[in-house]
Amino acid sequence: MRQKHHATKPMSKLLPSRDVKNRRTRRHTFWRFSLTVLMTFSLLGLTGASGTQDKVKDLDLRVGIVQRFGAEPTAKLQLEATKDDRLQLKFLDGDKNRTVMTTKPVQLEVVMQQLPSPAIAEVVVLGTYRTYETAEDSANQWRKQGIEVEIAQPERWQVWAKRDVYNTPLLRRLLFQGIKSQGNQLAYLDTQVAAKVPQVNWVVNGESYRLKNVEISTAKNLIRVKDGKKLDTTRVYAGKIHFQPNAYGTYTLVNQVPLEIYLRGVVPHEIGTDAPKAAMEAQAILARTYALRNLRRFAVDNYELCASTHCQVYYGLTGATNKTDQAIAATKGMVLTYKNQLVDALYSSTTGGVTAYFSDVWNGEDRPYLRPVVDTPTNLWDLSKQNLADEQNFQKFISLKQGFNESTWDVFRWYKESSLDRIIPDLQKFLQAKNSPYAAFKTIDAMSITKRSRSGRILELAVKTDIGTFTLHKDEVRSAFAAPRSTLFYIVPLNKGEPELWGYAFVGGGLGHGVGLSQTGAQNLAKLGWNNEKILQFYYPGTAIKPLSPEIKF
Repeated sequence: MRQKHHATKPMSKLLPSRDVKNRRTRRHTFWRFSLTVLMTFSLLGLTGASGTQDKVKDLDLRVGIVQRFGAEPTAKLQLEATKDDRLQLKFLDGDKNRTVMTTKPVQLEVVMQQLPSPAIAEVVVLGTYRTYETAEDSANQWRKQGIEVEIAQPERWQVWAKRDVYNTPLLRRLLFQGIKSQGNQLAYLDTQVAAKVPQVNWVVNGESYRLKNVEISTAKNLIRVKDGKKLDTTRVYAGKIHFQPNAYGTYTLVNQVPLEIYLRGVVPHEIGTDAPKAAMEAQAILARTYALRNLRRFAVDNYELCASTHCQVYYGLTGATNKTDQAIAATKGMVLTYKNQLVDALYSSTTGGVTAYFSDVWNGEDRPYLRPVVDTPTNLWDLSKQNLADEQNFQKFISLKQGFNESTWDVFRWYKESSLDRIIPDLQKFLQAKNSPYAAFKTIDAMSITKRSRSGRILELAVKTDIGTFTLHKDEVRSAFAAPRSTLFYIVPLNKGEPELWGYAFVGGGLGHGVGLSQTGAQNLAKLGWNNEKILQFYYPGTAIKPLSPEIKF
């Protein structure tokens, strides 16, 4: 839910095109997903649930827990069984299926393989975006023009011309030239030439294997994964692990895990282990809803969700507690709906005192249940009379510190100064990633917020430079600068006693996009005695909690 920064353009996309039609069938309804028999409560470690909830069979999710293994030549992985168990590895050895069992740790190391001749990989990048939500809207706009596309995440989210459709250099160049002739300045032809490609060496029982596709399982359905250059991060995952190629010439470690067990690795790390019971239950319902509604995100890589803030933080069974397990069990199979459809269950850490419309942050259609709500249990501010699109009203609102659900949190209100020496390189890097012609600017003469939404979020921020003025839109603002923690802020030019502009102060509130539930605010409401249903209806007006069933649309 809280996205990370971008570093560089994608690595080589060296894998052949894959037919994704079969993966499309996983999108829409409950019965179109693969079902597995619900694991016993002794494995889950959860307390009982009853009635309809007991009858809901568990869905298997495919979660990318290590997404681009091989991008760093020094990266390592180690897989282990838990005590008194052993790993089972299934893979294709030549033209034969092999199964290898071991009680010893299995080590994976990256080996850069020299190619007989350089490999060329190419894709038409139609746009680069901070978030999946905006990338998805862009993809839909391209589809309306008759161009087949797919959404990828080599680092930032991108919209690609579909590789198995535009599968020759001629087709790609014709498409690219047509797009450029229409005035599109952000699309580019990404051509990568590689003399080496990453291969993965597996050491199993003292023997070495070069493997690209492996299924790993154990009798206890528990696998320990050690990650990092020094193997200093250890987590335990339930279910199976699949090692598989991705769309970027590297590899992904995918955890195939039942939905309810997946939640055990999400809730503690999203809401915390000390949150009040009702807030934990609200988080469990949202996390379940969010997962089921977002299974399309990584279709290009043949899995469904990631384990980071681009989706929901997921650490396997590491960090699970009795309190969070009980919240998951108490809400088992329950999802948040609007007119019998899963809601877009967006949430963030801290709203800054007011939630936002979907369109305040991303491009795309608004959701009726995602709209500005003043994040307080009292009538502290009336948006109908004091619209936060007005700059004076907004700055007055930001000056208020008491009476909100988040008032005691340190990120509720913040002030941060940033010099031009810091602002300029950050902004140049952002524009380079977008392939913007303004990336060549050298100096900033002025910046100004030119448009706000009713919830106070920045819709447009103009930057005047030595080569012209350009505008940042919505969630771009959080990527373009290091200073702001949300788009709920105003700026003040600073001279520091000198005649020249030194930089800017960013004065604002909140952490994250601010759409939907505030995890901080939900905890305060729970302390006031609100139950999970009342909390969710506060942040998502007009919605209803329902047990998952075939009638609910995904």
